[in-house]
Amino acid sequence: MRRVVVSCALLLAAGPLHAQDPRLEGRLDEDTRRAVLLLTDSARAAGLPVEPLIQKALEGESKGADGARIAAAVQALLGRLRTARVALGPGASEAELTAGAAALYAGVAPGRLEQLRRISHGAPLALALVALSDLVQRGVPPDTAAAAVEALARARSGEKEYRMLRQLVEQDIRAGAEPAAAALERARLITGARPPGVPPDGGSGPQPRGAGASGGGWP
Repeated sequence: MRRVVVSCALLLAAGPLHAQDPRLEGRLDEDTRRAVLLLTDSARAAGLPVEPLIQKALEGESKGADGARIAAAVQALLGRLRTARVALGPGASEAELTAGAAALYAGVAPGRLEQLRRISHGAPLALALVALSDLVQRGVPPDTAAAAVEALARARSGEKEYRMLRQLVEQDIRAGAEPAAAALERARLITGARPPGVPPDGGSGPQPRGAGASGGGWP
């Protein structure tokens, strides 16, 4: 972790920081703040989302992490955003890249993100990626969760179906179902004939844990 701060300090000599963020003032020590700003400058230059990096740094500070750990966590997230863009393609939106980084953090392989992109045929992927992370965080193995979400993507599913999948799998797990079996069975039912008694909108569903603006949990 110390090497992250040192490497950032060395790179600072190559040019000035182009963007400050007042939210970091008074929250991070000077060395850590400059290291984080260097990383956000790098993200901005590469056309990657900056806000998840800021949120990651603020989250680390709020949890009492030291400067080296904060810088390392932000650098790791930047790496996941880069990997997500390679997997999702240069046209991926900021929401897709952030959700993709969260899926990578949850343990989903980059190849599964590539597969989801191919299956989607250009349809927006943010909702599918959020559902993917949510399933993994609920105990569904990453490859099984990806298979369930891919089934919905093939069926040209929308917000209603992805929320339904998340809600019903959580419901099944709480009732004692094995997570992998629940995910696959619910995906089958949603993409085919819905089981009796399931509301058409699936409810609002729970929000994914750890897959918000920071692009994954801490660190």
